Amino acid sequence: MSLPIMPTRILVVGGGAREHALAWKLAGEPGVNEVAVAPGNAAIGTEPRVRTLREVDALIPAAVVAAAQGHASELVVIGPEAPLEAGVADALTEAGIPVFGPSRAAARIETSKAFCHDVAAAAGVRMAASRAFAAGELEAALAYAATLAGSGSGLVVKADGLAAGKGVAVCDDVAAAEDALVRALRQTADPMARLPGAPRVVIEERLFGREISVIAVTDGHRGVALPVARDHKRLGDGDRGPNTGGMGAYSPVPDLPDDAGARLLAEFHLPILAELARRGTPFRGFLYAGLILTDDGPVLLECNARLGDPEAQVILPRLAGPLGPVLLAAARGDLGPVLERLPADSLSLPTMPGAAVGIVLAAEGYPGTPKRGQTIGGLDEAVRLGCLVFHAGTLARPPNGYATNGGRVLTVVGRGDDLASARALAERGAETVTWDGVQRRHDIGIDVDPVAGESAPAVAITGGAR
Repeated sequence: MSLPIMPTRILVVGGGAREHALAWKLAGEPGVNEVAVAPGNAAIGTEPRVRTLREVDALIPAAVVAAAQGHASELVVIGPEAPLEAGVADALTEAGIPVFGPSRAAARIETSKAFCHDVAAAAGVRMAASRAFAAGELEAALAYAATLAGSGSGLVVKADGLAAGKGVAVCDDVAAAEDALVRALRQTADPMARLPGAPRVVIEERLFGREISVIAVTDGHRGVALPVARDHKRLGDGDRGPNTGGMGAYSPVPDLPDDAGARLLAEFHLPILAELARRGTPFRGFLYAGLILTDDGPVLLECNARLGDPEAQVILPRLAGPLGPVLLAAARGDLGPVLERLPADSLSLPTMPGAAVGIVLAAEGYPGTPKRGQTIGGLDEAVRLGCLVFHAGTLARPPNGYATNGGRVLTVVGRGDDLASARALAERGAETVTWDGVQRRHDIGIDVDPVAGESAPAVAITGGAR
């Protein structure tokens, strides 16, 4: 059986660096005539065979359906989590348009951490010990926090819903947890308290180890793994500072080969897919498993219903074959033709040799209120060096420039024969890109670099959203 025909016209929903990377990858594949991105950003439309639909509101399902119909899209790929929660995939399915992205009900695996824990428990997938609490349950939450803190390893307080990477507090003891719980369980302006519905917060045991991101393309029952990646969530070097949506990523990870993704998919993704299907909410889309490699084996920290960002920016350039036919097969609910073409017993998409390292450049003030309107320089030089530059929070500044227009502004990606050479190129490229107040890390990938001859100490996993 052959692969599905490559979709010739594809609509990508979103406008960040992840969607820029998706558009870049898909538009460069044989047979693709055009990729439209709704709403996109100032730079995505400069890619060959890519145009942006800036007038489309990605959170209005009817608007996205109309855009797909007007574009004659043969496949729609949803990038961010917010359109999934808004029911965009449901509306596209109802309109008969193939969509790669889960239904709103299936996307609860990300949009509710309590739901994720419930599904994982029913599926027999190991997660950190946890309990969920709603508004008005502060005393009970503090009592549970005291129980977890008694182990001496601390605990993690997480907003139950989407919080853009800012809804996580890592606490050494109950005293540290109390402030986070008060903010989460009472009405305040804090991100952890803005989410409607119950439960409002999840308290988890704190785990230690190295983190990996294992993402699979799924059709509701089966899956195929993308290359394994690792991201850096804290703002500053050495994993210091506040949690962010991600300050950089790299792939592969030296402590796990790419083909380990297939084993982890069988251990984590497939049981979760089976449980979601059993509940009548089959999951078709990118199923992201954020894992921690503890001394007792891998443990699931969280699931996302989409590609990670910044992981997408280093994973997609490593794929050895076309992605479009794989996504279309999954959207139609049948990865069988894809799996049949893989080597025997393989559940991983083919990967090119080498490595990729991505460094996120952020605006002054991020992850709080970013400063906008700063002129960006050096982009052409980064590209001349051989880097990929994926835009997120940028604004066109005539005649040929860009200015900052968001928190995470762009990702500079270096590729090389190994992590050391890829990181060196990414560093050179990131160094050329400048604006007033630019923030970035200088240690992306360095914590597990075998060339350096040492590894950084294990760090606590925060589990922030990407």
